Amino acid sequence: MSSPPPELPQPPPSFSQPQGESLRHKTTRGNRSLGNLLYEEFENKIRQGLLQEGEKLPTESELVHTYEVSRTVVREAISKLQASGLVETRHGIGTFVLSVRQGLGPVLSAHELSESVDVLAVLELRISLETEAAGLAAQRRQASHLHAMGEALQAFELNTGTGGDTVSHDLAFHLSIAQATGNRYFQEILQHFGSLLIPRNRITSIHAPARDPDYLHRVNREHEEIYAAIERQDADSARAAMRIHLTNSRERLRLAQRLSQARAGEPRPNDS
Repeated sequence: MSSPPPELPQPPPSFSQPQGESLRHKTTRGNRSLGNLLYEEFENKIRQGLLQEGEKLPTESELVHTYEVSRTVVREAISKLQASGLVETRHGIGTFVLSVRQGLGPVLSAHELSESVDVLAVLELRISLETEAAGLAAQRRQASHLHAMGEALQAFELNTGTGGDTVSHDLAFHLSIAQATGNRYFQEILQHFGSLLIPRNRITSIHAPARDPDYLHRVNREHEEIYAAIERQDADSARAAMRIHLTNSRERLRLAQRLSQARAGEPRPNDS
């Protein structure tokens, strides 16, 4: 009689149970999106220490298979984790868990909470506008455009370390990309909005250094991903990097709204 086949190796315990069905079941009961539920799944694992600092998350394809959800759902969840400062995505390498700072969270005043609605509306416009601008910039950029972008990045990083102004350099970076498209209307539209393009210029408390000293460094790392793609004239990667950056900005602001409303005793908005 032949011996029984050896047992198959088991996947790591953190990801051994496919959660797609249970996530879908929760959406019918809690009226929340799959993306938000997947975000909460990983947020809890990170905050409970089940996922340690520096640990690499499964790939997008692995998450799609494990949780039986679409790539859009996975990307939404990862964007929320990035915006919360829980993970960092390194281009071509993967997504890694960051250190957790307990008790830290963005808080908006009543005035800022109302203003944040306008800023969110502008971010929605920017996602469609600047995503395509980044792709065109990658195709058409000249050495002078790269020089302007690089100077803005360096000035941003320098002022991050010294506590100086970063808003003007953030704006300069985005305007230099618009200029690199060779289409003056991109630049004119962005100039029309001016510093309103930069959410933290209107919503001051979401970047308080005492709350999150790594916030500006994360923002500039996203800028560097955009710059690198434009420099190597990779239009698809430039579009993807810009979309990730602006989506993260939107999710950071939405997180600030949710936390502020929760602390004020208001019901959480419908995330579905």
